[in-house]
Amino acid sequence: MDTIMLEHGSGGRMMHSLIRDVFVKGFDSPHLRKYEDSAVLEIMDKKIVFTTDSYVVDPIFFPGGDIGMLSVAGTVNDIAVMGAIPNFISCGLILEEGFSREDLQKIVDSMKQAADKSSCTIVTGDTKVVDRGKVDKIFINTSAIGTMIDGVSLSKESIKPGDKILINGFIGDHGIAVLSKREGMEFGTSIKSDVQPLNMLIKELLSNGLTIRFMRDPTRGGIATTLNEICDGMGFGIELFEEMIPVRDEVRGYCELLGLDPLYVANEGKVIAVVGREDSDKALEIMKRHPDGEAAAFIGEITEENAGTVSLRTTIGSHRIVDMLSGAQLPRIC
Repeated sequence: MDTIMLEHGSGGRMMHSLIRDVFVKGFDSPHLRKYEDSAVLEIMDKKIVFTTDSYVVDPIFFPGGDIGMLSVAGTVNDIAVMGAIPNFISCGLILEEGFSREDLQKIVDSMKQAADKSSCTIVTGDTKVVDRGKVDKIFINTSAIGTMIDGVSLSKESIKPGDKILINGFIGDHGIAVLSKREGMEFGTSIKSDVQPLNMLIKELLSNGLTIRFMRDPTRGGIATTLNEICDGMGFGIELFEEMIPVRDEVRGYCELLGLDPLYVANEGKVIAVVGREDSDKALEIMKRHPDGEAAAFIGEITEENAGTVSLRTTIGSHRIVDMLSGAQLPRIC
C-alpha cells in the first residue's frame, strides 16, 4: 500500500504494521523494539519513563470530556501503566485560524483539571497557528516524564499461566460517547466518556505488595487489541469470559444498532492488570474501593493453551477467537 489510510491510525493491524515496518525499522533503537507506549530510560542510575502522544479527536467536546482532558489523562495513563509516577507534562497546540478563544480557554481549564487530579505539572509547551482549513480546529501533543516506583518491574515476560486479568470498570464508554456526539445519535441517552487519569488507582495497586505482572490502558482498538498485543509472540494465551466483562446496557445497545463489537471500542479511563492468581482477589478489592474502579471486574485469565491467541468463552459456553482489530472501527476517537 503506497498511501497512508485512516486505518493506519486505528490501533489495529495496519497501525502495528506501519510502526514495525516504517518507524521501528527506520529509527532502530532497543527502546522502540519493545513496542511499548512509553520508554523506560536510565539517567545517572535513575529510571525514568518518557512518553508522547497526539490528540485529534472529533468532536473536540464530547459527553464527559474534551480534547484537553483527553490529552493530559491519556499521557498520564501511559506513564502510570509502566509502573511510574507521572511528574511533568509538556503540551504543544496547533490551532486553526479563527478558532474560538472561549473554546481554547475551556480546553486549557480541562487540561489543568486533569493535571491537578493526577498531581502532575504542565511545565512547558508550544503553540502554532495555521491557516484556516489546514487543521481541524485544534490538535494537541502532550509528552510526559515520570519516575519509576521503587521495586516495581512490569513486563510481558513475567506473565504466567494461571494469572488473572482485571479491568477497573465498564468498557466502550469513550468510543460510543464520541461517536454518538459526532453523528448526532444520542437517542435521549447520556453515555459519557470514561476519560480520566488513573495514576492514583494504579499507584494504590502497586503499593500493596501484590504480584502485578503487567498493565496496559486499552485505548484505540479496545480491550481486544490490547490483549492481543499482550500475548503476541508470547508462550501463553488469553481466555476472556464474556459474561464477566462489564458493558453498560446503553453501550451494548449502540453497538448492536451500529454493528460494532464492544471489545474493540475505545476506552480512555481503563486499565487492564495481569495479576498473580494468589493476589487477584485482593487486587480486585483494592480497585473496587477506589473511586476510579468501583465497577472493576475479573474478565479473564492467562492460559497455557493457544499461545499468542485471545479467545472468548461466550455466555452460551462456546469459544471464538478474538483477533486484533482490522480496519478503522471508530476513526478519530483520541
